[in-house]
Amino acid sequence: MRATLTTAVLAALAAPPVFAVEIDGRIDPAEWQGAQHITDFRFTQPLSREPTVQPTEAWILATEDGLAIGFRNIQAPSIPRTRQEAQRDQGAQADRVNLYVDFDGDGRSGYNFTVLLSNSIIDTTITNENQFNPDWDGDWRHATTEDEAGWSAEMLIPWHLAPMRDAKGDVRTLGIQLDRVIGATGERVAWPAVSYQETRFLTALNKVQVPAYSQSLLAITPYASMVYDNVGKKSDFDTGADIFWKPNGRFQLSATLNPDFGQVESDQLVVNFGAIETFFSDKRPFFTENQGYFDVPFGSLSTRNKLIYTRRVGATTDDGEESGDVTAAVKLNGSIGGLNYGVFAATEGDEVGRDFYALRASRDGDKQGLGGMVTRVERPFLDRQANVYEMDHRWTPNAAWSIRSTVVASDIRQSGATTRDSGGQVRVDWDMGEGWRQQLYAVHLGRDLQLNDFGYLERNNFNYARYDLGKRFTSFPETSKYSASDWHWAASRRFNDGGLHIADAVAMNRSGQRRDGGSDFIELASWSSGHDDLILRGNGVVRMPAKYFVFYERDRPRQGDGHWSFYGNLRVTSEGLDTPGKLNVQTEFNPTYHVNDRLSFFTSWYYERNDDWLLWRGDNLLGSYEEEMILLNAGSVWLINDKQELRVRLESIGLDAKAAQAYRVAPDGEPVRSTEAIPDLGLRNLGFQVRYRYELAPLSYLYIAYVRGGSFYEEDILGRYRARDEFIDAFQLRDSEQFLVKLSYRFEI
Repeated sequence: MRATLTTAVLAALAAPPVFAVEIDGRIDPAEWQGAQHITDFRFTQPLSREPTVQPTEAWILATEDGLAIGFRNIQAPSIPRTRQEAQRDQGAQADRVNLYVDFDGDGRSGYNFTVLLSNSIIDTTITNENQFNPDWDGDWRHATTEDEAGWSAEMLIPWHLAPMRDAKGDVRTLGIQLDRVIGATGERVAWPAVSYQETRFLTALNKVQVPAYSQSLLAITPYASMVYDNVGKKSDFDTGADIFWKPNGRFQLSATLNPDFGQVESDQLVVNFGAIETFFSDKRPFFTENQGYFDVPFGSLSTRNKLIYTRRVGATTDDGEESGDVTAAVKLNGSIGGLNYGVFAATEGDEVGRDFYALRASRDGDKQGLGGMVTRVERPFLDRQANVYEMDHRWTPNAAWSIRSTVVASDIRQSGATTRDSGGQVRVDWDMGEGWRQQLYAVHLGRDLQLNDFGYLERNNFNYARYDLGKRFTSFPETSKYSASDWHWAASRRFNDGGLHIADAVAMNRSGQRRDGGSDFIELASWSSGHDDLILRGNGVVRMPAKYFVFYERDRPRQGDGHWSFYGNLRVTSEGLDTPGKLNVQTEFNPTYHVNDRLSFFTSWYYERNDDWLLWRGDNLLGSYEEEMILLNAGSVWLINDKQELRVRLESIGLDAKAAQAYRVAPDGEPVRSTEAIPDLGLRNLGFQVRYRYELAPLSYLYIAYVRGGSFYEEDILGRYRARDEFIDAFQLRDSEQFLVKLSYRFEI
């Protein structure tokens, strides 16, 4: 049973006043007087929508201070409680509760606030129905308490936390879901009984009417940082500030002056010899604050593709010498009548700097929503101006159907020449009931469509269509290891804008929810023969044989007061020129030892052996290599107390690739064996960080970090590289060695 509309009694608008709720984790009936009381929690994991077995109740109360949420969770003594502490936004398979809220009630964007039994928290933004981004951090209050029967949690979400459009009179309509997760079993119960894994999530939240409260806030967060380079024997001192101003519920401004992008958060090491750029998430506070309104996904099914990729701001300058010096950036969000709008602008200094601009507007109704965005990037060093225009439409005619479409166009002017092209996509979701659902997705990306001046698009010159049929099973006997499973069967077709056939594919996958709180996943796929039009970087296309793919992964969380959790996967493919004779085998094993709820040690070993690794060697020359790679990601997390944490992280990579065969690609795309000598490859990378963080106040931190890293890459005809040796030698790398101290403090006025 799915609730579609629930309206809270507007008691706060009547005579009884709404008293402030003390957020101490104790459900005081006097404090929650007049709140909407929720008891109809139903299973969403497994997604049977049956009533909960473990009694759960919650309260929703709008106060002048913010949206208050209370949970009371009864838990049988036979089910162990998982109290694991976690870094903010890292989470754990622990007992926890969630608030999902769409402050405008239109299904376009929302927020997720999670409180673990340990009082650790997660906060994320939600866009495109069910795409979660944990990079954003908000200032909100939370507390938990525990007793023999169960545990309780309270949250208070200030009204100034998010931009909201004009309310209708004295009433605001929110979209809300509340849920509870039992860590030991992985079971999840929710009100309403919809799952974030379904194609419709944000638009399916319950509509709750509350008084239209509004808060103002001016927050200034100055920072100072010092970096000492022990290799270059030099130091650097920098200062700047972030500013947040929300005078009312309809408008807010974020700004940053001379933002610091130091080594507080480091990117994961990656090895990428392919034609598609590596995507990195953004942890910089200004660029994550209320960025969801500008987050318009576009291009294939990958959630990475988007029209604004904030890592472009401050990326390597157009002369390729260093990172861009961002001097200032500003972001406005607001509403006028029923129209929402957002403005984004950022500028980099020096003659090689760039200027970034974006303007977005949208209008939403109960069943339809329309939005548009214009972006512009000025790159004077390249004599280049890049403009992108976008329109998106959402239509949800009923609870079963959801249709989303987007069209884009790019207008690039460089050195007197103009290049224009366009693209579009549509996604149709149909929930047929009884666990069955279908999805049809199609995208067209013009050959000259260019979005990567500001956005992230894996490729252009591409047409893609995919049909997916899914079935969910939840009726498993108690003796089964599984509580639910989700099956998908899909077929897809790919070709470029010139009609060149890239590949057809069929796939089957099954994800299983296990009764130990963990999960597993298996996928089988096959690609037809076709062409690769990217690997030669514009120097032709390559005829490719059929490809095969098998993947399995298993996750087993920590059990109660136990010490170990595990994750592992195995991937076997045949995707080179000699298929199915030669294989690529990848495996990862990630055990974590939890000394207690606050201290853990983790390690992740990754090994790859590819007997037919294709690399571009310039012009129309390809090389097939026998490649081996070893990767270690290890460290520890010590949450000393609620204010302090110490994190150690080590990454090391060793790779060798021995040349097996050279190919020249003929004009018709046929790879022809060549006797040309191509070099072997050796690569090693190192990343090491020790980071201490002290929380002085909400969103105010002292960081002390030691960072060391390095990379080495070499080509040689002699064939003297070995992955094991490269991995061991990586620990000697010392291209950079830095000591960093950063202090930031948020002042609220």
